[in-house]
Amino acid sequence: MASYTQTCHDVLYLASCAVNNRIPDETRIHAMDLDAVYHVAKRHLVRAIVAVALESAGVKDKQFADGFGASLRKTVIFADARKKVLAELDKAVIWYLPLKGMVLKDYYPKTGMREMSDHDILIDATRAADVKDIMESLGFETEHYGRGNHDVYFKKPVLNFEMHTTLFTDFFNPTIADYYRNVKERLVRESVDSCGYHFTKEDFYIYITAHEYKHFSGGGTGIRSLIDTYLYLKKETLDMDYIRGELKKLGISDFEEKNRSLSLHLFGGEKLTNDDKQMLEYILNSGAYGTLSHRVRNRIREKEGNKIAYMWSRFIVPVRPGSRGYDVYSKEYPFFYKHKILLPFLPLYRLGRAFRNGILKQEIREVRKAKK
Repeated sequence: MASYTQTCHDVLYLASCAVNNRIPDETRIHAMDLDAVYHVAKRHLVRAIVAVALESAGVKDKQFADGFGASLRKTVIFADARKKVLAELDKAVIWYLPLKGMVLKDYYPKTGMREMSDHDILIDATRAADVKDIMESLGFETEHYGRGNHDVYFKKPVLNFEMHTTLFTDFFNPTIADYYRNVKERLVRESVDSCGYHFTKEDFYIYITAHEYKHFSGGGTGIRSLIDTYLYLKKETLDMDYIRGELKKLGISDFEEKNRSLSLHLFGGEKLTNDDKQMLEYILNSGAYGTLSHRVRNRIREKEGNKIAYMWSRFIVPVRPGSRGYDVYSKEYPFFYKHKILLPFLPLYRLGRAFRNGILKQEIREVRKAKK
């Protein structure tokens, strides 16, 4: 049985072949444990990409063929739903900005290669209630509304739309949240007949970098994000002086430099630097949505290794409007903030919920394992 590290490198090799339109070596493929490759590719949301590489080499594998088929069907279903949703937003004169995968999917060589679990759209926050009416009129169920910085709508069998009212929260990073607070001023309107907007190509790169930093510095991020970066940089000619200046304002220029280096070296077939290898190891162990272990260790590091300070911070409740995390907590726990006399009991409620979900036990275990 192949080791996890070897399997990850097999996935990276096949993904690199697919995104660069190269046919992988059939002998190398036959030496792989394709079951293990499938599970790693699934964890990183790159099954469809690997499937394209295998197909190009004439290798038949039902798991991967089914994975690509599911991704392709989902892409088609989403495209039809997206067209209807955006048409209704235009009709209601609600401005909107398609985000992340909705844009990045078009940079992949073949339709269906980029797997997506949902569609993210930034909307006019003042019209969130109208957007809710629109989504429900189109047959979507409201999974949650008015909590956090996005509302979630689902429609069977696979449609999941996240309608964002802001791009980032103060709870994550006040500097980045403030930079994007009046984001519409940075956007370009699609046309006079549309309420849709888009970033300039430089500002889109800055946004996806900030988004990846959010995941990377939290629980981690996976292989797909590196491929997104590689394909975007490969296709677009960017004003890097402008980008570096803006990233410096956000405090993430070092992350961008390392992320760019790794993506270009890894999928461009160049030798990896020591920084590349260190970052890649972290990403390979993260999966597409990160891990609790990475999230705990990153947060303890922010507390300068103080585990007690970390655990205490997990149950602090912001009580003053404008304080860090207040907007997030007040939307997540509206009953407690409506009846402020109950706020002292909110930490106990959160503790109990974490215990019931089994998260508390896992988190305590990760805190114990984390190095100071």
